[in-house]
Amino acid sequence: MAIFGVKFFRSIQEFNDDDCASRALVLRGNICIPTRCRSITIYVSDIDGKNVSLSKFKGKALLIVNVASQCGLTTANYTELSHLYEKYKTQGFEILAFPCNQFGFQEPGSNTQIKQFACTRFKAEFPIFDKVDVNGPFTAPIYKFLKSSAGGFLGDIVKWNFEKFLVDKNGKVVERYPPTTSPFQIETFPNFGTHCWVGGLGKHEQQYWRLLSDGLLAMTWKERNAT
Repeated sequence: MAIFGVKFFRSIQEFNDDDCASRALVLRGNICIPTRCRSITIYVSDIDGKNVSLSKFKGKALLIVNVASQCGLTTANYTELSHLYEKYKTQGFEILAFPCNQFGFQEPGSNTQIKQFACTRFKAEFPIFDKVDVNGPFTAPIYKFLKSSAGGFLGDIVKWNFEKFLVDKNGKVVERYPPTTSPFQIETFPNFGTHCWVGGLGKHEQQYWRLLSDGLLAMTWKERNAT
């Protein structure tokens, strides 16, 4: 299954020409789907209330994160996410942040407050979207897809703030990381390099990721960042 195109929607609802109407079909989770076509486009509401087509991110690697402003993991994650985005944003990489208030009610603010917090305190430049549910009966469709594509420990539910899904440039979910896995750690993992960057980096970086994925190079996060 892929996050872009019709395959994405098979985890939500089957569509065909008879189901299509001339107007857009709105699903829970602020996903808007224009119909009367087999090539369906998703629109997700951003933090400013504007509809953003997920087709905008087609061909890019994505790190999708459920964020919160009052969590013990907030400072470290927002700081590292901002650094990661700054480093790779020109190389076909996007971070999609979805605020969620389901874990300890740690994202209680309005969209305006969330945006001000992330963009002022942490200089976040990556896309931030409208607040969503990631578990339960009102789970946003994008999270239904992510969880069905990459089950987690003890089931599919998202466990806490800052759980992360890595989606490759073909729209395939290739990895799921628990909240305690930092963005800087993710950068050193083989899937990050082999699925997202080989072909988009310089010769030496490509060689590093190939060696790492082949098991020929062992370097811990601390060792790499100490060099």
